[in-house]
Amino acid sequence: MTIATRRIKSSFTAGELAPELYGRADLRAFENGARQLRNVVIQPTGGVARRPGLVHVATLPGPARLMPFEFNTEQTYLLVLSEGRLQVFLGDAEVANLPAPWSTVMLPQLAFTQSADTLLLFHPEMPPQRLTRSSHTAWTITPFVFVREAFHNFTRDVAMSASATTGTVALTCSAPVFSGGHVTSRFRLKGKRVVILSVEGPQNATALVEEPLEDTLATQDWQETAFSGVRGWPVSACFHQDRLVLGGSRDAPNRLWLSRTGDLGDFDGGTGLDDEAIEFALVSDQVNAIRAVFSGRHLQVFTSGAEWMVTGDPLTPSSIQLNRQTRIGTAVDRQVPPVDVDGATLFVARSGRGVHEFAYTDVADAYQANDLALVARHLVQGPVSMAYDQTARLLHVVMADGSIATLTLYRAEQVTAWTRQETEGAFRAVAETEGRVYALVERFGSFRLERFDNAAGLDAALSGSSAAPQDRWTGLAHLEARQVGVLTDGAPGAAALVLDGAITLDLPASTVQAGLPFRHVIEPLPPALGNASGAAAAPLRLVSATFRLLATPALEVDLGRGVQPVPFRRLDTALLDAAPAPFTGDIALRALGWRRDAMAPLWRIEGATPLPLTLLSVTTDMRISN
Repeated sequence: MTIATRRIKSSFTAGELAPELYGRADLRAFENGARQLRNVVIQPTGGVARRPGLVHVATLPGPARLMPFEFNTEQTYLLVLSEGRLQVFLGDAEVANLPAPWSTVMLPQLAFTQSADTLLLFHPEMPPQRLTRSSHTAWTITPFVFVREAFHNFTRDVAMSASATTGTVALTCSAPVFSGGHVTSRFRLKGKRVVILSVEGPQNATALVEEPLEDTLATQDWQETAFSGVRGWPVSACFHQDRLVLGGSRDAPNRLWLSRTGDLGDFDGGTGLDDEAIEFALVSDQVNAIRAVFSGRHLQVFTSGAEWMVTGDPLTPSSIQLNRQTRIGTAVDRQVPPVDVDGATLFVARSGRGVHEFAYTDVADAYQANDLALVARHLVQGPVSMAYDQTARLLHVVMADGSIATLTLYRAEQVTAWTRQETEGAFRAVAETEGRVYALVERFGSFRLERFDNAAGLDAALSGSSAAPQDRWTGLAHLEARQVGVLTDGAPGAAALVLDGAITLDLPASTVQAGLPFRHVIEPLPPALGNASGAAAAPLRLVSATFRLLATPALEVDLGRGVQPVPFRRLDTALLDAAPAPFTGDIALRALGWRRDAMAPLWRIEGATPLPLTLLSVTTDMRISN
């Protein structure tokens, strides 16, 4: 007996599913998921579209970090940090290039926060730096100045004495304390400051008294500056309630420092008045090295072992409260700053296998941390960079293997869909500035800055135009000796070889786009896996498949006999060499042959044609023999 069935797949809102879920036809995600979604993105409405290509912006000197800098709503910049160098881009143009105090080794752990025209950069082995913009082309990097430092006692049960109460004095300790890096650092004895002039040995130093000391008696009531070349510098920072919040340092990894209200350089706790600086430690039953601080509904603290909420309205030394919320932990090998998505904070799990949504719930009066990568664990493997494109509602997460896992997140429509982006080479970092998504790409032994662009159908692409058609096009030195894909006057052309930074076309053209091709793949889950009749092993025949498309000029489909281009009907057959017209509507294709392989997909869309593709739904007519 043969059973005829029709299935309509109208949504891809669960994205690409991990192989572990291929047997879970009972899940809602199975109905809306896919087996492979490569070099495509899921639209909030449920359709799937070929991803934008990448426009070549610049060749970089080496590995880099990408950071956004928003001066105002009309002026947003991209900062590119590399070995001893900072490059500033406005749009696709480099507007500033200046020396910087960081090294390549330091790049993964660099943290940053911005206030108005000033960006602060932090690293546990580097004094904090202040980046200031004066104009488009005028930028300066200077050390951040602590007007009044925070102090901390790193050495317990050690007594210190001074030879006098004023002037230049000799400091003597009962155990080793001093090192050469303490020169110019400040110490505080019974609340009175001295600055170190020289170090004679681990237990002896010479200091200048800045505030008269109470006496010369040995005391354990002494402290040194919390941040120095000896003790390390802040790990992370953010601005919250008009205070600069510093989270953790190399030698005090679990401490938080909040500046005086309205004075970002004053970290002296003073007498504990409401507007004075605040300092406290995260004390719990596990290690809590602070990795990031984030200003949201509350001050959020992300540590190596848990996530915390700091409350107080406003935050004062007497009102501040600290509560642990979840026990996920965040990445420790590098800085992957959390991002805000519709009021929730997304962060990378310490395991490197999850992206969690840290969201406050009024019912529980607490935060929860749901794993957004639960059904796509195979795509999230070692995140190294993350950026959110609010315009397209896409979260791009760069992985250690050089791929990008892209998440379409739209809670109102219950869309949580992952896809994977690949390119010839490897993605290394990503950043977003005012709707523009930039990527650091390693290709052919060099590092490139590229930008996702809806008008590009190729990667590492450049476009050009000419009033008169021409067959030789230059400016492609970054693709020297590479076979490139070509779009001529909007139509796919023959591949060309780049020689001396130029390509030669078979026919002259007025507009040309050249770059590296990339393949898109849309493959559904095998339908037999979800067959409620239990006939998973029964012969199955695909009779026809109908693809509903939106503004799609080209389509290539495999219905079991290899990938074949789909011929669209043209109204004007005289324009066969012109750019293909976008097609909107249904394309019905017939299929032949019976199948017994339950894991084989009924259809597969795959191709590298550098033109847009948007798939809205697929209707399949099948026959199953019992």
